[in-house]
Amino acid sequence: MQAFRDFWFNSPPVLRSFAALLAAAGVACAGAPAAERLQLIAPGVRVFGAQVGGLTMEPARNLIQDALDRPISIAYRGTTITVSPSRLGAQASLGRALTSALDARAHTRIGLHVSYDTQAVDGYVAKLAKRYDRAPQAAKVVGATAAGPVIRSGKDGLAVEQPTLRAAIGQEVATGSRRPLVLLMDAVKPKVSSTSFGAIIVVTRATNTLRLYSTHKLVRTFPVATGQAIYPTPKGVFRIVVKEKNPWWYPPTYDAWARGLQPVPPGPDNPLGTRWMGLSVPGVGIHGTDEPTSIGYSESHGCIRMQVPNAEWLFQRVKVGTPVVIL
Repeated sequence: MQAFRDFWFNSPPVLRSFAALLAAAGVACAGAPAAERLQLIAPGVRVFGAQVGGLTMEPARNLIQDALDRPISIAYRGTTITVSPSRLGAQASLGRALTSALDARAHTRIGLHVSYDTQAVDGYVAKLAKRYDRAPQAAKVVGATAAGPVIRSGKDGLAVEQPTLRAAIGQEVATGSRRPLVLLMDAVKPKVSSTSFGAIIVVTRATNTLRLYSTHKLVRTFPVATGQAIYPTPKGVFRIVVKEKNPWWYPPTYDAWARGLQPVPPGPDNPLGTRWMGLSVPGVGIHGTDEPTSIGYSESHGCIRMQVPNAEWLFQRVKVGTPVVIL
């Protein structure tokens, strides 16, 4: 400081004038940011929907940030779901927008570029779908009468329209609009309906008959053998759980009548014939037989016996999951 004073008072007037000019320029440069911070934005200027006219830089920044941080609302059945833009990775260059606002004329709208994480949006929408999607309920066979199967109607499911919701959320993040969105749902039809159910088997023990239906339409009726009085064929609603061509026959170890018997390989002496359609009840199935004279009577040990050609024909037209109603 002393050296500067010595220089100032001992220098010629020209040098003192030049030094004064340099000092003044330095003060002006140092004060520029402060002056900008104190500068008022022209009236009516808007940034990202925020009215920043008449404000200085910092209050304007806070107002724009508040507009950016406003949550997005999604309405569904009287419930409002909200998500913050920050959760979706929203980011904006506020400095550039504020500089443009300071230079703008009155009543100018200044754009703000807002980016977001598309993967975050996808993940959020997928979570909503997991929460609100409802799987359809397929039609179900619940019984049968002399007129045919009784089928309970299915119910439509619901699924969030994910592409539409992703696009709507992205637009709200990018534009600053915060109008409540509606969680749109698509109806999901069950794959199996009461009018297009497919194959259904109805076995009537009293008449020893098996009827194959296509939904409600009778396709064909067969004579069968059902269980003896001491080994009755169970009644109820079941389904085919396994299908086998040329099966082995294994004696049921839990039945006294089968004690001492040995397994029988495929062939003309096999008690199951050439086809086995096992039901969802242990030890019971629909199959061919090596005792064709038993057909039409109650002579089996619980299974439903068919003539071998008939069993082969039926085997081709049913699948695992086909309902079997035994009356």
